[in-house]
Amino acid sequence: MADPNPPFIYNPPTEPFLDVLHQDDDILVLNKPSGLLSVPGKADHLKDCLERRAQGKFGDARIVHRLDMDTSGVIVMAMNAQAHRHLGLQFERRKTRKTYIARIWGQPEKNEGLVDLPLRCDWPNRPRQMVDHELGRSAQTKWEVLAREEACALVRLSPITGRSHQLRVHMLSLGHPILGDRFYAGAEALAASNRLCLHAHKLGLHHPANGEFLWFEAPVPF
Repeated sequence: MADPNPPFIYNPPTEPFLDVLHQDDDILVLNKPSGLLSVPGKADHLKDCLERRAQGKFGDARIVHRLDMDTSGVIVMAMNAQAHRHLGLQFERRKTRKTYIARIWGQPEKNEGLVDLPLRCDWPNRPRQMVDHELGRSAQTKWEVLAREEACALVRLSPITGRSHQLRVHMLSLGHPILGDRFYAGAEALAASNRLCLHAHKLGLHHPANGEFLWFEAPVPF
């Protein structure tokens, strides 16, 4: 298992500084790189983040949901208060659709399945999360093998809920941690990649202006 409190150096990527997938009067869709915070941290050296970069170019951009710093992929921001409320309700009521791609250590016995394990924060080792059948919040993830490789497998993950570190802990619970995961991977799986191999590949949502359901996609970088 990885060190529960690994040393942390924040060195966010700057190329590209901001990867815009779509922008209109109501929404801004971005491709967040691995290694960049979604929102600023408390310390001064953690102020650089996707939200601030977006506001530097699109002043009204507001965060609606987040991706872990180590996770890359599609994230949507609102361009006005009405769109922010509309999008926020979609996420709250699970009207959005999210698909992730991950590379996991080892070979699952089955080709697909559903992980249904409640999660809560592992407070002594936060931000790590843990399975807790008594105090945890309900969490479900559908998974499907896309390709089997020599020491690992490429999988599609479809979260039904949106708990912190949900995909990372659910894959760990199967015995197949995500490659490059500094919180949950063992030594071999951690060393197998220089980044967390977890990418928010597709995001589907209803456009706040007209209700049309749209899909946005960012290419898998690993």
